[in-house]
Amino acid sequence: MIEVHRDPDAAKVAAARSFLAAVETREGRYGDSDPSWLGILRSSFGHEPFLLLSRRQSGDIDGYLPLALVSSRLFGRFLVSLPYVTHAGVVAADASADARLRDTAVDLARDLDVDHLQLRESGPSVDDRFATTRTDKVRMTKRLPPSPAALWQELSAKVRNQIRKGGRGDLELRIGRHELLRDFHRVWSENMRDLGTPAYPRRFFSEVLNGFVDRAELAVVDRDGRPAAVAMLIHGVRGQGGGWATTVPAASSRRAERPNNVNMWMYHRLMVRAMERGSVEFDFGRSTRGSGAHRFKRQWQCTDIPTCWQYSVRRGDIAALRSDDPRHARRVALWKRLPLWLSNAIGPFIARGIP
Repeated sequence: MIEVHRDPDAAKVAAARSFLAAVETREGRYGDSDPSWLGILRSSFGHEPFLLLSRRQSGDIDGYLPLALVSSRLFGRFLVSLPYVTHAGVVAADASADARLRDTAVDLARDLDVDHLQLRESGPSVDDRFATTRTDKVRMTKRLPPSPAALWQELSAKVRNQIRKGGRGDLELRIGRHELLRDFHRVWSENMRDLGTPAYPRRFFSEVLNGFVDRAELAVVDRDGRPAAVAMLIHGVRGQGGGWATTVPAASSRRAERPNNVNMWMYHRLMVRAMERGSVEFDFGRSTRGSGAHRFKRQWQCTDIPTCWQYSVRRGDIAALRSDDPRHARRVALWKRLPLWLSNAIGPFIARGIP
């Protein structure tokens, strides 16, 4: 039996979390599926949350799928598991529950009259209900050694030199939460503007901190008292290989600081911070294969974990929503020239509708 809970209450979320924790203990790979994301996406963007639960005849939960309805006048209507996160697809105890959840999701997409249903999963995966797939993105993870000294030794000489170069000058790393939001968002949104991408509002990151109270934190690197690079960390995520992981869902540095390698210094310190928090794995987040971000992360000797974003398309062209689509080249070039105050004023309205 499949239950479809629209805007689920606290009891349903708690039930899903209990099931997920049991599956994570066995499998160790479903950290992004935390049902806390449903509330975060609703309070930040107004995305309507859906919680699908599969139950055995005994009443025990044997499957789970979180979904968010994204609706925008600019882009259309989409049902996604889940916007923003890298992988948050079906979590099931067996193939039967898996199939029932997928069938129900396809039916729900039809009932809601969305343009497409998207499941973001680890891959590769083949499912004839989802004829369109994207496999160009990968998660990038690194197993952490037992000590900062061991971490230093396993890095290449080139990377160690870049870290040393990045650490020259008056640098300070601040770790905190809401008190760092303003500095964090200014550097992050400036970087998004420079990439030609509309930025999420500051409120989104505030809600992530609220949703993961004991696990999420911000890092700000100051050079000569001015924020130069920033990151968000979420600790206590189940790692790909089992054990606890720290993931970095957002990180940026100012364009002027990139020749100084401040981002290299920051990432080294973030890994040390992850080790201090008990993590045995560091998740760099997702990147597009062959991109500059992908090359940057690979030098840390991390592993590419394939992702498979599956689509059940009812109408429209999913390629039209990709920022690297040639049809968007003029818009991207224009966005890069906007003053920061203007891109931050209109960017969140645009960004909320991009699944």
